Amino acid sequence: MLVADLPIDLANDLADRLLRSFDLEGKIPRALDALGPLGDRDVVLVDGARGVRARHLVELGARLTILERPELLAGLQAALADLPGVRVAPGTAGALGLPDGSADAIVAYWSAFRGPSEAEVAEAERVLRPGGRLLVVHDYGRDDVSRMRGDLPEYGSWGRRDGWYLRNGFRIRVIHAFWTFGSLEDANALLADAFGEAGKAIGLALTRPRLSYNVAIYHRTRTADGLAPDSPVAGLAQVS
Repeated sequence: MLVADLPIDLANDLADRLLRSFDLEGKIPRALDALGPLGDRDVVLVDGARGVRARHLVELGARLTILERPELLAGLQAALADLPGVRVAPGTAGALGLPDGSADAIVAYWSAFRGPSEAEVAEAERVLRPGGRLLVVHDYGRDDVSRMRGDLPEYGSWGRRDGWYLRNGFRIRVIHAFWTFGSLEDANALLADAFGEAGKAIGLALTRPRLSYNVAIYHRTRTADGLAPDSPVAGLAQVS
């Protein structure tokens, strides 16, 4: 199962190593704030994992509620004990468990709104206020990282005009981010340990300790009549 701190389900030691190299420039949270905005807003994060993404949203100034599966709540609360203003509650994308019209933005990283998600979008519409934003982060592909991971749906139909997202009123912003390592040796070691032979091949081809990594943020706005595209030209991509 995907977790929300990273797009890849890795053992804790490998996840910790990758997090030290993942989007060090902070392009993903900056793009979310530009599409929100999220500062001084009531923001819901779907799936908290160990709290890495939650901290980014707090740094942006969000008034944050994190939803997580009940069996993971205690660990998440412990990980965020130094952030007393953050609320942690049980919930999923399909059953947020929050009052109608109580959020200015709902953010999901990788684990929710995966492909056809009509029920999850309807639940987001219920919880968002008019003008509220639904911001969904997924991998986009066409990069070094996707070459290691094989054929995944997010690398194909999701970002096309005939894919589910763009046919259902989402727009897409593509972020050109990176995995940046301290050295080629560090990159080669992590890629081999995490991705096996495919990682080794990518590592051997590197001339600098950085992998290209493209992320899509699918976004919609809730109007008084429900979630709607941000432009009559639904699906027009923006690149950052």
